[in-house]
Amino acid sequence: MVKFRHQLPRELMAISCTDLITTPRDLIYNIQIVAALAISLGPLAAGLGKGYASPAIDSLQELQIKPRGNYTAFLVSDQQASWVASLTLLGALFGGLFGGLAMQYGRKRILAFMSLPFSLSWIITVFAKSVETMFMTAFFGGFCCSIISMVTQVYISEISSPDIRGFLSAIQKIAGHLGFLISFSLGAYLDWRQLAMLVSVAPIMLFLTVIYVPETPSYLVLKGRDEDAYRSLLWLRGPNRNVELELETIRSNIRAVKTNIAILPKISTANLLSSASMRIILANIKSALKNARLIKPVSITCGLMIFQRFTGANSFGFYAVRIFRKTFAGMNPHGGAVSVGFVQLLASMLSGLLIDRVGRIPLLITSSVFMSLALASFGSYVYYEETNKLIATNNFEVDTAYNNDWIPLLCVLVFTIAFQLGISPISSLLVGELFPLEFRGIGSSIATSFGYFCAFLGVKTFVDFQEIFGLHGAFWLYACISCIGLCFIVTFVPETKGKDLDEMNPKLVHTLTINR
Repeated sequence: MVKFRHQLPRELMAISCTDLITTPRDLIYNIQIVAALAISLGPLAAGLGKGYASPAIDSLQELQIKPRGNYTAFLVSDQQASWVASLTLLGALFGGLFGGLAMQYGRKRILAFMSLPFSLSWIITVFAKSVETMFMTAFFGGFCCSIISMVTQVYISEISSPDIRGFLSAIQKIAGHLGFLISFSLGAYLDWRQLAMLVSVAPIMLFLTVIYVPETPSYLVLKGRDEDAYRSLLWLRGPNRNVELELETIRSNIRAVKTNIAILPKISTANLLSSASMRIILANIKSALKNARLIKPVSITCGLMIFQRFTGANSFGFYAVRIFRKTFAGMNPHGGAVSVGFVQLLASMLSGLLIDRVGRIPLLITSSVFMSLALASFGSYVYYEETNKLIATNNFEVDTAYNNDWIPLLCVLVFTIAFQLGISPISSLLVGELFPLEFRGIGSSIATSFGYFCAFLGVKTFVDFQEIFGLHGAFWLYACISCIGLCFIVTFVPETKGKDLDEMNPKLVHTLTINR
């Protein structure tokens, strides 16, 4: 086996033999943690962007009533506000489709390349003078955010040692939820322009930190740069580790991947967007979808995406301040939104501990039951309060509903905990577990893109549901969808706890469902 000792970085050459022997194992992990923390600025920026819509929409509509400062004020209707929120997810849909193709140019390079336009989209938002400008920046920001999120996940999985891969992946989730919480918290004090300026800083920080981390060894081997891959592994694993066996394992995996995709027609980068190339891509997708080994996992994962996106989570995420402003009589709506963000962060941290211990199906069932109860209770409370307010108005009575503000807040917090412990993380996890190896790439792309499409529809239609059924009716509808999701989980979703990835193929889905 060829050795590349002469290619060691100068910093490593300066380490003495004694240092190499006594370097602690914890230091090896610390190096990977440092790289993960540097890359986690990507999910942090994405979380800041996701949490921006709720306080920003409230600020936009509040400034129309009470203008202050020298900012240009422009009218934003409820329908226009729904487009500001949902176009981010529509942009993310296209970003997800493009991100897989963009990764052929390198994980590190794409993260650095996309961070600057991502920041630029927020800077343009700061100086927006019309809602149409916000439409454009929302779409483009979602596009960049989706690519950064996707590439970050791939980067972490490719640099991590197997025994800490779950921990490093959890860092990315925590960073995303932390960004979400920061936007909700500061949105109580900053207007929409100031908050956009704050969000624009995170992608710039990502650009500055990603320069100092190496490219992933898997990508370098895929491009035939074995010496660079060796140096990257030494940086990540520590100078005293023998990384040649791991490098050979990566080579074997890359050879297997190249063999599986060798039968597909080749598409050159220059002709990537040509009509002939698009026909080839569509033909490959249609051919894959006819395969029985792909149909069942696609059906299961896309089904879970529907019930994940159409059960009110996006409504609370993008319209939390507006919803609380309509349901709270005395409590600060921003305080309620911050509480939701904080509980979401804690629940996401707890979910990582429970999924492998409790199992997927018990958590999914528990999640769906409590989500349904919380949504139905929230809708019932809104209906009760709206009825009481109408009666009080007709009878010229003073409304004292502020004593009951804890009820809608409790409903939302129960929903958030149930959602974050069950269907939210497990839907994403099953995307990686159910697809067989040869279809894992295309299957994940289909499920992820479909999830973004459902999220776009879920956010955009919330205002429409509210206008048609009322706020209470919208959440009763979400509760019914959650109940249908419970039936879907019990009937179709297999238990994958303790199963190797090689076992996660559609031939065993029926058996797994029966024997769980």
